[in-house]
Amino acid sequence: MKSFVTGGAGFIGSHLVDRLIDDGNSVTVYDDLSSGKREFIKHHLGDNKFTFIEADLIDNEKITETIAGHDVVFHIAANPDVRLGPKKPDIAKKDILATYNLLDAMRKQDVKKIVFSSSSVIYGETPPLPLPEDYGPLLPISVYGAAKLAAEGLISSFCHTFDMQGWIYRFANVVGERGTHGVIVDFINKLRKNPNELEILGDGKQKKPYLDVKDTVDGMFFGFERANERINLFNLGCDTTTEVTRIAELVVEEMGLQNVTFRYTGGKRGWKGDVPQFQFDVEKIGKLGWKAKYSSDEVIKMAIRDVLDANI
Repeated sequence: MKSFVTGGAGFIGSHLVDRLIDDGNSVTVYDDLSSGKREFIKHHLGDNKFTFIEADLIDNEKITETIAGHDVVFHIAANPDVRLGPKKPDIAKKDILATYNLLDAMRKQDVKKIVFSSSSVIYGETPPLPLPEDYGPLLPISVYGAAKLAAEGLISSFCHTFDMQGWIYRFANVVGERGTHGVIVDFINKLRKNPNELEILGDGKQKKPYLDVKDTVDGMFFGFERANERINLFNLGCDTTTEVTRIAELVVEEMGLQNVTFRYTGGKRGWKGDVPQFQFDVEKIGKLGWKAKYSSDEVIKMAIRDVLDANI
């Protein structure tokens, strides 16, 4: 299989590339390195099954030229941080245009399959119940979520109009090796500066499911290999959640610190656009036979060790 991976030098994308190469596939990574890192894919450089293109998805001609001849597109490229929305709302416009350009290039070059990394934030603020894939209405409260939902709509429309096939995964909070931002990295960096006090955004009661990055990639492949509808839509996560204060406690424990004072900024959200609590219904992909390997708390512990080992 000849695979085209947008954002393949990023956190999730680079793990996906590792899996594709390990399985014997040819891979083209298309990444502008705005958030991805060359070091995440450097072990593949020189491999005759691997090609790296440093370019932007806004470049219509480049994407149309380089996507030709591929069997499947894994579209992972996007603004990686939901918290940037209030400061840089135009990021959503770029992500939507990038997805359109990619799909139009696929149409022109007759590439028929796309796998997309969406997000739980497309659901918006919801009642305290496990969210199934058919929950609605979908009203995101962040520009990041709006861009992801718009991309889902574009993918669905192109698949139905131009006889393509799509796999859309709404991720839980993905953490683990090569993670460069998020609550775990934030807490560790703050405690390295001041091991006596930790600022926690909001009230610390935010509660969400967390998923290991390698488990995420495994779930994507599992659904891709077994689901065969025009549009294959899955929540990808676990059926447990972890509270932010619990994450803080685990970080303090793993760093070997004691008597750390937690200082909360207040309010139920950590930032504008933050969904304080949600839980996934993962029954749909479970019926195919996939289940997350670890609980949310176990994933957090593993991710803390990965970040500490990487010394980010």
